[in-house]
Amino acid sequence: MTEAVPTHHLLEIQNLTVRFGGLTAINELNLQIHEGEVFALVGPNGAGKTTVLNCISGLIKPAAGSIRFADQELLSLPAHRRATLGIGRTFQQLQLFGSMTVLDNLLTAQHTRLRAGILSGILPFGPGKREDAGARQHALETLKLLGLESYARRPAGSLPFGTQKLIGVARALVLHPRLVLLDEPAAGVPPQDVQELATRLRYWQKEVGTTLLLIEHNMRLVQAVSDRVCVLDYGKKLAEGDPATVLSDPAVLEAYLGRAASKKVQQEQLSQGGSYAEG
Repeated sequence: MTEAVPTHHLLEIQNLTVRFGGLTAINELNLQIHEGEVFALVGPNGAGKTTVLNCISGLIKPAAGSIRFADQELLSLPAHRRATLGIGRTFQQLQLFGSMTVLDNLLTAQHTRLRAGILSGILPFGPGKREDAGARQHALETLKLLGLESYARRPAGSLPFGTQKLIGVARALVLHPRLVLLDEPAAGVPPQDVQELATRLRYWQKEVGTTLLLIEHNMRLVQAVSDRVCVLDYGKKLAEGDPATVLSDPAVLEAYLGRAASKKVQQEQLSQGGSYAEG
């Protein structure tokens, strides 16, 4: 990317190790993610990518290591406290309320912000109504930034899958967290919609400044939005740097495609579908 990347470490992972029984899923991983950048974590299936996100968000307790967010150690904090610090998350599978409107899906994500009590909330005036109006306005502004405002009143489950994936991203972004963990946002999205997803993510990052940590197999999306890329293989860092350099690294090609892979194979796969074969 052409823009300079800030050098402050918003997230710093040191010697992260995760074991499941006798299997070492993450092996002494070190990562530094800068404030305001888009950082992609890629690798073959089973490389440990989602495990890293689960450690950051508090769903998995590592065997060893440190995870610091905004200079605060996370490992001693429960998942809900990490969210209140400014960490948002999406998952590979859609977690939308399909029968609710898109707007209501974004309103449910803001419940931790609301302070008015039950009585205040049912009164036709007062702080509860003001909070509700503010939350609705904030949700609508978020939808507008992502080009989704026309879907606000429609049931989320009635929309195309690619649009639902964008709504899932919008729900993670509605609280304007400092860091958002995006777990395969392009999975299942039609190829013609991937560029729209890339455009909207970059526009959001530019306008709001949210730091994005992205797991993705679709290399077109990775190349379009990422400032830096880290490749994991069997829980260890294989390569790290700018997308063009990392994704043409022979060791990376071998991890994805096998020893017979070449740069030509990589370019052909990118042009045909935008994704490496998942090994």
